[in-house]
Amino acid sequence: MLKKVVIIGPESTGKSTLCEQLARHYNTRWCPEYAREYLLTHGMNYTYDDLLTIAKGQLAQEDHYVAELAQTKDANSQQPSLLFVDTDMYVMKVWCQFVFGKCHQWILDQLAVRKYDLYLLCNIDLPWVKDELREYPNIEQRQQLYTIYRELMVQQPLPWADISGTHEERWQKALAAVDALMP
Repeated sequence: MLKKVVIIGPESTGKSTLCEQLARHYNTRWCPEYAREYLLTHGMNYTYDDLLTIAKGQLAQEDHYVAELAQTKDANSQQPSLLFVDTDMYVMKVWCQFVFGKCHQWILDQLAVRKYDLYLLCNIDLPWVKDELREYPNIEQRQQLYTIYRELMVQQPLPWADISGTHEERWQKALAAVDALMP
């Protein structure tokens, strides 16, 4: 059985790094954030409709990783497979609403049907690091975004953990949450 762990939160909170580290630790795969690839190719002047394209690309990429893991799973193994997912439709919902004040119905529909097992919400307590794709260095905006994500986590039924503190504390919190998911 496949267990999917989603890492979400505002930009520059260590999501991709944590996904990569967890995948390495658990000897499995992680699904990168499709938006990075898309924006590096198409530029930062994105539209509302681009966010729908990005959302569809994210889920297609996730489905590819799920299929890949299913092909490589040892049928005799009692241990569930793990997939770490950098970004899901909650991120797309927040992005759409924060930038454009509305969200595509397709994204909302996917939130209702996609199944995950655990969320790791990365806090904004790491220093913001500039790169060509990041938009919100302002601490007030970062706090506002984190609060939106936290409220989403509180309102949804799945287990979730707040990943905050030093790099080591974040790592230990993530490991504890993932280990609790395993039989």
